[in-house]
Amino acid sequence: MTTRTRSLLWPGLLAVLLVVGMGGTAQGRAAAAPAGTTAAPVSAAAASPGCGKAPTLTSGTYTIQSGGKNRNFILRVPDGYDRDRAYRLVFGFHWLGGTSTDVATGRTVDPGTWAYYGLQRLADNSAVFVAPQGLDNGWANTGGQDITFVDDMIRRIEADLCVDQTQRFALGFSYGAAMSYSLACSRATVFRAVAVQSGGVLSGCGDGTRPIAYFGAHGLRDNVLGISGGRAMRDRFVRNNGCTAQNPPEPAQGSLTHRVTAYSGCSAGHPVVWAAFDEGHIAAPQDGAPGDSGSRTWLPQEIWKFFTQFQTTPPPGTAACQVTSTVNAWNTGLTANLTLTNTGTTAIDGWSLAFTLPEGQTITSGWNADYSPASGRVTARNVSHNASIAPGASVGIGFQATHGGDTAGPGSYALNGTACG
Repeated sequence: MTTRTRSLLWPGLLAVLLVVGMGGTAQGRAAAAPAGTTAAPVSAAAASPGCGKAPTLTSGTYTIQSGGKNRNFILRVPDGYDRDRAYRLVFGFHWLGGTSTDVATGRTVDPGTWAYYGLQRLADNSAVFVAPQGLDNGWANTGGQDITFVDDMIRRIEADLCVDQTQRFALGFSYGAAMSYSLACSRATVFRAVAVQSGGVLSGCGDGTRPIAYFGAHGLRDNVLGISGGRAMRDRFVRNNGCTAQNPPEPAQGSLTHRVTAYSGCSAGHPVVWAAFDEGHIAAPQDGAPGDSGSRTWLPQEIWKFFTQFQTTPPPGTAACQVTSTVNAWNTGLTANLTLTNTGTTAIDGWSLAFTLPEGQTITSGWNADYSPASGRVTARNVSHNASIAPGASVGIGFQATHGGDTAGPGSYALNGTACG
């Protein structure tokens, strides 16, 4: 075990967890997932109650009551948060002896780069991240109290922030992986997918019979939570998901490489992916060198690719759209007229159009919509007389603005959280 790995564990963790089982060996060189797997189906998005509301939650640490106890979590809200955009919701669970701060900052491996197991930087402000704090720095889940804590966090966050309720995800390392696995077992209809990194069955597995998209990763030479246990956890969801059973190829010991296998035959929307790597009980493995590396690890990219394969259509009542603009400019001012067209097949009843102004432009007045804020990423919301847009119909809105030399029209349009043409 490397010095870096020890920083992720309490002293004595080996003695506590070795009872879960020791790992095995496997052969093979690093390779991509096999061809022939099917793409995840597109599902309808489900907007949380917080969509459209002015939020009270911001990035920071929060305390809530759960099961009669004060429980804490760290929340990371995307920069430029748009209350009309339904974001992914990602929970990152810490290891035994770790903390929510360790997950939220990535400080035990690579500060910033490895925040939320390296997913925050890859998300590029497309997700709300949560780092919960376990009791006694673990996830024993006694009496199901940690599952209840997750339920309570979801209710609190989604009542205030705009979340796509079909896009909830959980991941973690070691004890945090055990907690993610427990959620896969007991909350398979609540979470879209989980990623279980070097875990064991330490937090329970209530129910455990329903399918859920499952990503498992484990080190061949893990002497804390052996890879044989990781394989058994994976195989539960191979069965639940109706995948074709196999013994996926794994790298040779001493190769310091990894192999990723996507199972075939899985039921629609329930893929299983297995990543085996030639290392021990570490959270950020890299090819060609031992130990953790926040900048060189391949694992965050694989997990983020797995999570983001699940695409959604706009919530019911939200249609496809197209926006055209005409700008008339003079010395330091301009006017912009926008035409918003419903190109979908269902009527839009209530809308908000988000767009980005070029740097230096500031809106001073507008018509046929309410605009806020005045610069940067702006959202125009309908007024009473133009709230409904029939299929094929258009509405015209506009604004006057000052500029610092850039007189281009707005860009990056999104109607009710969905990108427009």
